[in-house]
Amino acid sequence: MTSQTTVDKTGPGDKAPGVPSDPTTNQGRGLRGHPWFTLLTVAVGVMMVALDGTIVAIANPAIAKDLGATWADVQWITNAYFLALAVTLITAGKLGDRFGHRQTFLIGVVGFAAASGAIGLSNSVAFVVTFRVFQGLFGALLMPAALGLLRATFPAEKLNMAIGIWGMVIGASTAGGPILGGFLVENVSWQSVFWINVPVGVLAVALGAWILLDHRAENAPRSFDVLGIALLSGAMFCLVWALIKAPEWGWGDGQTWTFLVVSVVGFVLFAFWETKVKEPLIPLALFRSVPLSAGVVLMVLMAIAFMGGLFFVTFYLQNVHGMSPIDAGLHLLPLTGMMIVGSPLAGALITKAGPRIPLAGGMALTAIAMYGMSTLQTDTGSAVMSLWFALLGLGLAPVMVGATEVIVGNAPLELSGVAGGLQQAAMQIGGSLGTAVLGAVMTSKVDSDFAGNWKDAGLPPLDEAQLAQAKQAVQQGAAPVAEGTPAEIAAKITTVAHDTFISGMSLASLVAAGVAAVAVLVAFLTKRGVNAEAGAGAAHI
Repeated sequence: MTSQTTVDKTGPGDKAPGVPSDPTTNQGRGLRGHPWFTLLTVAVGVMMVALDGTIVAIANPAIAKDLGATWADVQWITNAYFLALAVTLITAGKLGDRFGHRQTFLIGVVGFAAASGAIGLSNSVAFVVTFRVFQGLFGALLMPAALGLLRATFPAEKLNMAIGIWGMVIGASTAGGPILGGFLVENVSWQSVFWINVPVGVLAVALGAWILLDHRAENAPRSFDVLGIALLSGAMFCLVWALIKAPEWGWGDGQTWTFLVVSVVGFVLFAFWETKVKEPLIPLALFRSVPLSAGVVLMVLMAIAFMGGLFFVTFYLQNVHGMSPIDAGLHLLPLTGMMIVGSPLAGALITKAGPRIPLAGGMALTAIAMYGMSTLQTDTGSAVMSLWFALLGLGLAPVMVGATEVIVGNAPLELSGVAGGLQQAAMQIGGSLGTAVLGAVMTSKVDSDFAGNWKDAGLPPLDEAQLAQAKQAVQQGAAPVAEGTPAEIAAKITTVAHDTFISGMSLASLVAAGVAAVAVLVAFLTKRGVNAEAGAGAAHI
């Protein structure tokens, strides 16, 4: 196998010549380019992006009250961020391959922190949504660049451990978002949820300027596939937009299908164009690697099961069990804790045994955990919930680490940014698919069961408008109890609402378990990254 050559852009005083082939020895270079300090630096930056995926959900009610936002406005505060992130991830990865991951990472951190500060100063929903878009765009620059830096810095035998710690940071930040967000909103203000990114960004930039070393492949792309970028971005936008709006429009609605069809046409045109252009955005030959393709599919399936299933758990904890946002976040700590503990261990295991068995085992545990979550009831205790959450975290850890290494490690070094973008885009699309598809399952189950459950409880009949409004509340686990309702009637309504929600959540969890079970089979198509040694182990000139 031919090793890719890298070019290091060193700063004053750096000694590029004579650097040992194993950079973890880091002789003669001080801290610049040190693998473990590189990991620390990118982890600080990535933490901001991962936190913002969940921390803002806790702030949304306070934002709505302070700025007079409607429910649709609040949805856009979340959707604008994810839409911008998902659409631009692969293109952002290509920018890193072209201009260097160090520069791309630093620009992403500066832009993300600046956009966060601007949101904290905003006095209208329009400004909040606008700067959330900028957060997504700069976050897209930052995430693939972080993976590209790890790939270029760590030798093959230590890459899995690095990705394990990287995955641990993402998992901990994602799950810790509601806890930190709840604390800040309750004790400071909703603006502090965004302002906290400013000092974190300053720290990441300072560390990055001091520590990060730019590695570029000798045959890195020299031009831009502008039409390819436009076609892929348009196709991704239509796909994610359809998934976001499907719960509102309905899966059978013409608007939903129009965007889905346009998305498919866009992807087909993109694939055709990529075979014609000299330097394509994504060389389709990349997908001739069965392990890489399997890694992308596995990441999508994992995100469907995890993010889609977990979406309902937050409503279950807060609306069915009546927990505060902070308490709900604390109840998810077993999941977070197992991801924190399991990710580095999974990295070490995958390094020794390869990815197939850990990935298959992880998805099997995920399937079992999702099945267990389908058995949750209105009176399920914290100990039982913690068991299933912990098992889910234990299952997810090797998948986050292994699938990432399979994707990035099986791509050529000069496409490490694109591979990182693929990995992140697969997660975003999978999360959107999971929320949309499992949301449709939930909606269908509630629609079919609620009226009958209401009637069987002997409650007064509802007209069509009241029934529709009640169903919307039940889909989120809330009881549609009108003010002034007698206590006995209110108790019956609450029982009907919670039982109906539980039946919908159980069915959605079973579907998620089925998706995870399919992913077990996909995991057996993966193998260790054949190009991993082309990173840090390559010659430096």
